[in-house]
Amino acid sequence: MEFIDPELLAYCEAHTSSEEEILQKITRETQAKVLMPRMLSGPLQGKFLELLVKMYRPQTILEIGTYTGYSAICLAKGLGESGKLITLDINDELEDRVRGFFEESGLNEKIDYRLGNALDLIPQIPGDFDFVFIDADKENYLTYYQLVIDRVPSGGVILADNVLWSGKVLPKGRKKLDKDTAALLDFNQFVEEDSRVENILLPLRDGIMLARKL
Repeated sequence: MEFIDPELLAYCEAHTSSEEEILQKITRETQAKVLMPRMLSGPLQGKFLELLVKMYRPQTILEIGTYTGYSAICLAKGLGESGKLITLDINDELEDRVRGFFEESGLNEKIDYRLGNALDLIPQIPGDFDFVFIDADKENYLTYYQLVIDRVPSGGVILADNVLWSGKVLPKGRKKLDKDTAALLDFNQFVEEDSRVENILLPLRDGIMLARKL
């Protein structure tokens, strides 16, 4: 997932605002007790998300894919006093752990944590989304995008994580074209050709697609 030289990455992290204690705790517990800890956002991406929210000042954020709550806390930290984060996840086995992290973070009142299939949950949520972060099953990235794009107002943003997929988006980075890689290739191409947005694909961690609604 990491393409930058490890020493350069460490230098970047050393010159980024320090990780709060609750985020360090989430990292430790996820690595020790939860499957696929590489799915954590981490300090560099987490601070990037927090600062973006502070700059865009959205009222409503939709996060698709909570995992253990690291990115949700980073997003919620950036919200203003009246801002709200709705975060969706399908894995109810992590619920108690994640709710505990949210409570400990002091941001619980800003976070609306919902469990279920996002494809079913999103249409049930009223209103628009000023800021959307997609970090869930890769095969449905384009479907998630299509579900939210018309509900993002002009100037709003959609971010999607893991869009470089450990380099598998390039032919030399893979042995065969699997379903997830094919879905991400379709997603990246669709966003690039979507006249409703302007976009940039950032080589941050495993790749972040940032699209701004025109």
